[in-house]
Amino acid sequence: MVTTMQQVRNDLKEIRYYYSKRKDFESAAKCVVESAVTEKVNRYNLAIKTAPARLYDLYIALYTQNNSQCALAEDWGFCNDYIKQLNKQLCEYLLKFFNGGN
Repeated sequence: MVTTMQQVRNDLKEIRYYYSKRKDFESAAKCVVESAVTEKVNRYNLAIKTAPARLYDLYIALYTQNNSQCALAEDWGFCNDYIKQLNKQLCEYLLKFFNGGN
């Protein structure tokens, strides 16, 4: 399955939303059915486990802990542009991974 950069970015937004409402998703899965987003979360979690440490850390901080790039830059003591650059590297890593590059 070929993935595009836009698809990676959209998936990451959806993953961030999932983690911000994780308890609600888990509760609903007991009553209704598990959301398809959980498959996407698992797919990305498998991809990120082989990422370089800095990108792994960025994924956790931005997408599973629901931090903004601005807040993360302040927390890590970097400028916003550096976090933006790291996020671009993360997206490129994931794109390469999903298109068979890793």
